Amino acid sequence: MKFITKFAINSLFIALSPWLLSGAVHAQAVVPSIKAESASKSSVTHANVTISDSWVRPTVAGQKATGAFMKITAKENSKLLSVSSPVAGVAEVHEMKMEKDVMKMAAIPSLDLPAGKAVELKPGSYHIMLMDLKSPVEKGAKLPLTLKFQDAKGGKFQVELLLDATMPMASGQPSGAAKHHHH
Repeated sequence: MKFITKFAINSLFIALSPWLLSGAVHAQAVVPSIKAESASKSSVTHANVTISDSWVRPTVAGQKATGAFMKITAKENSKLLSVSSPVAGVAEVHEMKMEKDVMKMAAIPSLDLPAGKAVELKPGSYHIMLMDLKSPVEKGAKLPLTLKFQDAKGGKFQVELLLDATMPMASGQPSGAAKHHHH
């Protein structure tokens, strides 16, 4: 019964998405927002961005940080400005890169999203770090995440997601997930 209910809710959202995104309904917030559930096999589309293959890594006992991953495709040049989640004291967009044979990770002020090009947030590259976790992220949990964007004209908007806490297996996992080591 739980599957049927979840399926029915997701189907209703998918059926209503074009109407909701057409401007027939406006969010009450100053920053336009869309609320949606995102699972690893689905995608969420806002007027300018599509977010797909989203997931968050479950934590182990005592772990106070984890990573969130996804693909973001913008219709026009845009930027991911910031992220937040009520389950983390700190949420940041990070970049991992090799510098003189040393892998370094650091927060970045924003992430450029070139028009029409999928930008993959994945282990070992760009990703979202959730730190100072208020509770463990258990496998199967749904983690709320808000992404704040700016389009090419300077307009700001946000997308709210529910990410599945999952440990992808070798088949069907988001690319690069097997290569990631905990931070």
